[in-house]
Amino acid sequence: MKLKRFTAKEVSKMRGRTDWKRLRRSKGEDIDLSDIPEISEEFIREMVWAGPKVPVSLRVDPEVMDWFKRHGKGYQTRINAVLRAYVNVQKAARKKPARRAA
Repeated sequence: MKLKRFTAKEVSKMRGRTDWKRLRRSKGEDIDLSDIPEISEEFIREMVWAGPKVPVSLRVDPEVMDWFKRHGKGYQTRINAVLRAYVNVQKAARKKPARRAA
């Protein structure tokens, strides 16, 4: 999978599809949570706690590190969560049977 790169200028020109006015008017009870699974102990074991961490030295783009650090303490945990989510998606994709052409 190849990642698409954008310059800061290109990103600033992009328009989001979020209807911010509608979102500000909505109330918490308006949010449909029916498709969100319950958080179980198994979920926590698999997604959050995977045992002791392994110290690594990792080179990332300065913008990436700045973004994670701007969100406060726990940036390393957030980076780990992003990497874990990616690994889980890749594992799930490999488990799915190949689709047959019609």
